[in-house]
Amino acid sequence: APFGKYHLLERLAVGGMAEVFLAKSFGAAGFERLLIIKKILPHMAEDEEFITMFIDEARIASTLNHSNIIQINELGKEGGNYYIAMEYCQGKDLARTYDQLSALRRTMPIPIAVLISSRICEGLEYAHRKQDASGASLQIIHRDVSPVNILVSYDGSVKIIDFGIAKAQNRMGRTTAGTLKGKFGYMSPEQVRGLPLDHRSDVFSVGILLYEMLTGERLFGAESDFGTLEKVRNASVVPPTTYNSKI
Repeated sequence: APFGKYHLLERLAVGGMAEVFLAKSFGAAGFERLLIIKKILPHMAEDEEFITMFIDEARIASTLNHSNIIQINELGKEGGNYYIAMEYCQGKDLARTYDQLSALRRTMPIPIAVLISSRICEGLEYAHRKQDASGASLQIIHRDVSPVNILVSYDGSVKIIDFGIAKAQNRMGRTTAGTLKGKFGYMSPEQVRGLPLDHRSDVFSVGILLYEMLTGERLFGAESDFGTLEKVRNASVVPPTTYNSKI
């Protein structure tokens, strides 16, 4: 379906605040490129406070240019709805990778888990150190370093997605359609307590990912969200060697 200057090919996902499409852009001399379009859902577009934050965050995220962060190409508006056009990464997110490994009853090889984690850290460090034109820190914190926001491409690159979008989500306190549900297990103790955050919160989340990649077990998984929150708050960690003696 045509969408402004793009052509939407298929809907990949829909969440509490946006839907995600694989799209194509066209240029001169038959030039074509695949990209991702993230459209804000109509009920969110009516929320002016949310839209203001969303635009601010997208503007900051669009200044990030690093090989381990998905590049935002454009923030636009079409038919009254805001959208973000971003780089397309052909691959799978870590959540799907976990599921596949679990189905095969295998854990990720240690060198691969460490490599993925180090690539995530490189992208995060770049964002955390990012400054504006006058040299002041932009104080960027991802706030949602979780398996669905880490893409691993088929050619082996690792990309972080959704920088800063979590801030707009969190500030609104939205849990509509499971926006935050399932994410509690990847938050830092200070985040679940609602305390002020700095970059260390993201680093804590990477630690959780590394633990889970190495062991094939949820670190702070519980039957209920409340149980998960309690586990994160206490930050009690079963040594990973319990599950994998090779670590």
